[in-house]
Amino acid sequence: MARAPFTAEQQSVRVLKVGERVRHILSELLARGAVHDAIVSAAHIAVTEVRMTPDLRYATAYVKALLGAGPTTSDDDVVHALRQNTAFLQREVAQRLGLKFAPKLKFRKDESFAEADRIEALLRHPKVARDLAEDEEQ
Repeated sequence: MARAPFTAEQQSVRVLKVGERVRHILSELLARGAVHDAIVSAAHIAVTEVRMTPDLRYATAYVKALLGAGPTTSDDDVVHALRQNTAFLQREVAQRLGLKFAPKLKFRKDESFAEADRIEALLRHPKVARDLAEDEEQ
């Protein structure tokens, strides 16, 4: 009996699940210290999100160096070090994931925290606070 083709909704759920699985695998590898690189080993790195393409061939991992990573370790340094170790990480992800095709990894720094800080600063601005107070009174 042939399987019914995936609907668009089921396919997107699969993409999200595979992305989350890749995020867990990368987080485990980084937490365990499996990458033999001085910068990656010294830094505490969080993989905040992994976005997969619909065909599951490419994965973009967004990473952030956490506090305590050392005063000289920046997000750019961490991303550069991870890009140098992409082949090792791709091989490990491919072995643990068990898909027909292993996704090609790309690393980018996560800028969502900076964007959240910017929005928070805008909301604390006196003019915005005044407008919000007027809305609450009405």
